[in-house]
Amino acid sequence: MNYWLCKQEPSTYNMDLPQKEKTTAWDGVHNNLAIKHINSMKKGDQAFFYHSGDEKQIVGVMEITSNPYPNPKEKNPRFVVVDVKYKKRLENPVTLAQIKTNSKFKDWELLRISRLSVMPVPTQIWSEILKISQK
Repeated sequence: MNYWLCKQEPSTYNMDLPQKEKTTAWDGVHNNLAIKHINSMKKGDQAFFYHSGDEKQIVGVMEITSNPYPNPKEKNPRFVVVDVKYKKRLENPVTLAQIKTNSKFKDWELLRISRLSVMPVPTQIWSEILKISQK
């Protein structure tokens, strides 16, 4: 299993929506590196849901429920999506400020390529975020 972080502006799509929906396509990604990451996702992987914009915090966990497939809303087949479903909210959201002050995260793409909307989460970082969220 692999771990991911998926960002979205909460005014556009927030953690309440996948909690209400059975499953939804994670779409709207056009950055080449983010598309590469979506193409690496597999059914059964887990992803953090990150509220971008003013919030800048990891708020929950989703499960990837499909392998990547062409976005039916796009004419170009290189724009792919995966289906996701709500798994859980974090007990306490983990903010970008908390992440920036923790040396365990210093080489993570979230800090190095801050505008990237989909990125891998190394296992040790995944575990550390879950740990921080329980404090």
